[in-house]
Amino acid sequence: MKIGKDARIKEFTARGWWGTDTLNDLFANALARWPEREALADQSNRGDLCDGKPLRLTYRELDRHVAAWTRVLAARGIGPGDVVIAQLPNIVEFVVLYLAIARRGAIISPLPVQYGAHELRMATRTVNAKAFITVTRIKDQPFGAHAFADGVSLDTRLFLGSDVPEGGQGLDKELADALADDSTPAPVKVDANDVYTICWTSGTTGTPKGVPRTYNQWLAIAWATYDSAELRDGDVLLNPFPFVNMASIGGFLFNWLRCGATMVLHHPLDLPVFLQQIAAEGTTFTIAPPALLNMLLKQEEVLAKVDLSKLRSIGSGSAPLSPWMVAGFAERYGVDIINLFGSNEGISLVGGARDIPDPEERAVLFPRFGVEGIEWSNRVAAMITTRLVDPDTGETIEQPGQVGELQVAGATIFDGYLGDAAGSDTFTADGFFRTGDLFEIVGEDSPPRYYRFVGRSKEIILRGGYNISPDEIDTLLAAHPKLAEAATVGYPDETLGEKVCVFVVPKGDEQVTLEDITGFLAAQGLAKFKLPERMEIAEQLPRNALGKVVRGSLRERL
Repeated sequence: MKIGKDARIKEFTARGWWGTDTLNDLFANALARWPEREALADQSNRGDLCDGKPLRLTYRELDRHVAAWTRVLAARGIGPGDVVIAQLPNIVEFVVLYLAIARRGAIISPLPVQYGAHELRMATRTVNAKAFITVTRIKDQPFGAHAFADGVSLDTRLFLGSDVPEGGQGLDKELADALADDSTPAPVKVDANDVYTICWTSGTTGTPKGVPRTYNQWLAIAWATYDSAELRDGDVLLNPFPFVNMASIGGFLFNWLRCGATMVLHHPLDLPVFLQQIAAEGTTFTIAPPALLNMLLKQEEVLAKVDLSKLRSIGSGSAPLSPWMVAGFAERYGVDIINLFGSNEGISLVGGARDIPDPEERAVLFPRFGVEGIEWSNRVAAMITTRLVDPDTGETIEQPGQVGELQVAGATIFDGYLGDAAGSDTFTADGFFRTGDLFEIVGEDSPPRYYRFVGRSKEIILRGGYNISPDEIDTLLAAHPKLAEAATVGYPDETLGEKVCVFVVPKGDEQVTLEDITGFLAAQGLAKFKLPERMEIAEQLPRNALGKVVRGSLRERL
């Protein structure tokens, strides 16, 4: 049977995998040890992204800002268990909000700034949000109008920046007044097993699913990046990924405080600014998509102008890594590329230089964490159990060469999606999370030491690090007046990993264009990054005996 939450807490606490610390405890420790060390910095061109001057804060100054935000949240009645939806770019205030939410014992539910009315509508139907916090401008465009769209259920809409839209409430003056108050509000007592975040993923099918995670679950999985990157006291961490999912929260937020680092923010990716920050800030660790790393290694004249002397490692993932690229960074620049495979649900297979010294092997293989008889330096390896299961027979695979679904159990794994009904197939009967990711065992050791990623058994499209559910798009297109039916699939893209293609069956003699499709979806408020970039006309869609669309056949046509 699936292990119950109380039993998980008891077991994982007894093993030392879970404890009593929350994010606020980590911050209090960092503040006590390094009050004058620089803690957090905006990118220098922040003004091009949104309102507000770039901020650079020591840990002591950061504490003042956290206290101010805490007072503002308390004044608005936000406290233990309340959900705050935040849709902010990577600016200092986003990180401060995370810390203030922790002090108030509340729950933060972050949304990518790319999400529109459709996704916000789904989120507000799933969680009863006490407040929504965003900005008034992203680059040269007003932002936040989607918060007032039909079907979006919000009582309070709070904005940072000038030109607050009608119906919204500005936060700038309120925060300025709170900063002038020198008192320090006492933190609310919080249990480390309380839910701290609700992130959003497409899961297996349908619209975005809420993924609740506790402090202990975050602290456990954060070790994966900490150990693989070999983070140290006083590191400089450059984070170009938005604070909405595993990459930033698990990779940066908790580890930043663990090692008293300076965290420098960046987003969206602007290559000249990013490279300038690596050099000027003395960055020791950052993350970057594979396509960017491939491009940089092919353009040595670009890297020749950048001081990489302090950069020890770069995390990368969301698409397969090229062996020549991983080897090239090691040989030419002494920089280790870390192969990351993770998810909001708590999957964490990480190949660092200490566990997989050979760069070319590290590009394509992952450690078999949690398999009896195999030791790894990464602490996460002892906190989880992994296995491969034959999708057809349900039998556990223990030998190389056979493809199976990766299943994971342990201290990093979440407790289930919001709204999961009894009998959900999210977990197996014995408590393993069904990842939907296909791997095979590789190696001549006994037992073999590595997994190799093969593909996904789920139909999720992974575009530029974001999960896109084809069913979500298909459901919206069912109402398109020119279509009899439609089905969405992913197709390979060298830069983004995958792009979105839609197969359409027009009604009668209707003429359908890609613009008809994207315009219709945009009008429903679908995020721009989910819009199809290719369209194919079909006389009919291939279906199995149960009437389900066979997306594999559609992908083969591409």
